[in-house]
Amino acid sequence: MSTPAITPGSTPASATGSVHESPVDGAAEKSGGKTEFGLAHLRLQLPTLPEAVASLLRTVVVALFVLTFVLQPLLIPSESMEHTLLVGDFLLFNKQVYAPSNALTRWLLPYRDVERGDIVVFHHPNPPLLVKRVVGVPGDRLRIADGRVFINGVALKEPYAAFEPAPASQFRDNFPARVYTDPQVDPEWWAQMQSLTRNGELTVPAGEYFVMGDNRNHSKDSRYWGFVPRQEIVARPLVIYFSLRRPSTTDVQPAGLKAGDDRLGHGRQLSAILTGFARWKRIFHVVH
Repeated sequence: MSTPAITPGSTPASATGSVHESPVDGAAEKSGGKTEFGLAHLRLQLPTLPEAVASLLRTVVVALFVLTFVLQPLLIPSESMEHTLLVGDFLLFNKQVYAPSNALTRWLLPYRDVERGDIVVFHHPNPPLLVKRVVGVPGDRLRIADGRVFINGVALKEPYAAFEPAPASQFRDNFPARVYTDPQVDPEWWAQMQSLTRNGELTVPAGEYFVMGDNRNHSKDSRYWGFVPRQEIVARPLVIYFSLRRPSTTDVQPAGLKAGDDRLGHGRQLSAILTGFARWKRIFHVVH
């Protein structure tokens, strides 16, 4: 019998009793090792359940603190502040700017007093919160002639004021009125107004503020129910964070546009309908 030839430097498999591993098997083992190492490393990087719960609680606490003491959302429901604020605007308002302060908190946060021209949020019987602009501060002598506001004998520059068409009203446009002509005026306010009027001017008492809506012909404000006490002023609008497109009942109807027509039409594409429900350009608009 002939003996199988053995190449110098090689050893027969039968002589060693072992089998060489294939290249495929080796790559699989190396790949599996890397995968296990990657998963183990990922597990080390992920937070544990207690850590995740603690992080969530911290986020909730900070959010509640901000909403309770610093910022709060508000929806504008009426046209009284057009065109500064529109129906459907969602506001974040600063609750700390007018809050009582001391030496420490005044250094940490930008506190200041209410100033003429400020838009303010204040408590009111109905609705609970109102937004108006401060026109008169304590000590001011105020009168309105033909819709123009005069403070201490000088006409205010009010680029924000809008005068949308409305039926004439001597009480609304010439204030303080000498005759009780408007049933919407609060009777108690009428009596107080007469006691504070001298030479056709209303003097704003200490600790009180006279406020008006920017939409002057369509705003129930201090002309109708009186001053706003300082302690009732709680915030100042900061920014519009969203704005839903809502029709205004006080705007003049454009020619050729039927009532209830939102100009989208049924033939518009879906994208136009989806983008038309909001006033995108007003988002993140700073209120002033």
